[in-house]
Amino acid sequence: MSRRSEPKKWWLYRGDGKPHEDIHRLPPPPPWRKSKGPALERLLSSDGAAPRFEASDDVIELVNTALYLRRPLLVTGKPGSGKSSLAEAVAYELKLGRVLRWPINTRTTLQDGLYRYDAIGRLQEAALRRERGQSSSGEGSESESELLKFLQLGPLGTALAPTKYPRVLLIDEIDKSDIDLPNDLLNVFEEGEFEIPELTRLARVGSGTEVEVRTLDGKAPTENGWVRCHAFPLVILTSNGEREFPPAFLRRCVQLELKEPDPEHLRDIVRAHLGDEAVAKANSLIQDFVERRGKQMLATDQLLNTIYLTTSVPGAEQDMEALRDILLKGLGNLGTP
Repeated sequence: MSRRSEPKKWWLYRGDGKPHEDIHRLPPPPPWRKSKGPALERLLSSDGAAPRFEASDDVIELVNTALYLRRPLLVTGKPGSGKSSLAEAVAYELKLGRVLRWPINTRTTLQDGLYRYDAIGRLQEAALRRERGQSSSGEGSESESELLKFLQLGPLGTALAPTKYPRVLLIDEIDKSDIDLPNDLLNVFEEGEFEIPELTRLARVGSGTEVEVRTLDGKAPTENGWVRCHAFPLVILTSNGEREFPPAFLRRCVQLELKEPDPEHLRDIVRAHLGDEAVAKANSLIQDFVERRGKQMLATDQLLNTIYLTTSVPGAEQDMEALRDILLKGLGNLGTP
C-alpha cells in the first residue's frame, strides 16, 4: 500500500479517521445532479431550472413527427449521448407532466409495464382477516375495494390512462429486452388500450363495470376491465444499438439516431450546463476528450464531470491530469467498422 500523502486543499474525506467539520465546504452539486426531492416535480431541478438538452434541427423535426403521427420515437445512440435527457426536455417544454420511466432488462415483460397485481399480498391479508375473525364478502363493493388495493398500473399503463394531453413515457434500453418484448408492444402501441382480466371478472359478476385504479401518480378510470387512452402518449424508446429489431416494430416507430457531438456542439453543451466561464477554461479538456473518444468509447457526461470538478471545485485544478485520467476512462471497445 502506498504511503498516504498530505491532505490536498480540495479533499473533504482525508482517510485519516479523524472527525472534522469540512463537510460544510461541499459546494452545490452539478446542475445535472441536483436532487428533486420527494415532493418536487421530477422534471424540475431544485432551483426550478429546465432540463438541459441541446437539440439540433434534425432532432426537433423527428420529435415533432412522432408527436403529430402518434408514433413511438426510437432513439439510438451511444451511452451518454443524451437519449434520456431528450424525454425530460420535451416533457418540460410542452408541460406534459413528469416523465414516466420504464427501465428494461432481460427479464422485463409486457405485464411489468402495464400493471401489477399483488395476488399473494391479497391472499395474505385474507388469511390475516380470517385469523382475526373478520369476514370478507366475496362479491360486491367490498370485494372490489379489496382487489383494487392490490392493483396498480405500471409506467406503460399509466401512460395509456385517459388524459387530455399525452404523457411522456421513457422506455429505457429496449435493446436489453427479451427478444419477444418489442413484438409484444406492437398491439398496445397500435390500439392504445389493454385489458385487466382481474377487473373484467368483476364486471362479469355485475360489480366493477366502471372503477378507478391506482396509477403511478394518481388514479385512472376503467370500463369493464379496460384501460383506454384519450391521447396517445409520446413514447421514447432508447437503444444503445446493441441489437436489431423486427421490421414490424421498426415500421411503427419514428427512428432517430443521436450522433456524437463535435467540438463546437460540446462547447454548447458545456455552456448550457456550466456557463461561459467554464467553456473558456475547458478548451484543452474538450480537445483531449475528442482525441480520446476516437480511440475508445466515452460519454459526454464524463466530460462534464471532468470540467465541473477541475473548474468549479477550489484546489482540484491542481490535480487536473490525474482527474482527467480517472474520469475519462473508456467505457468499452469501439469495435471495428
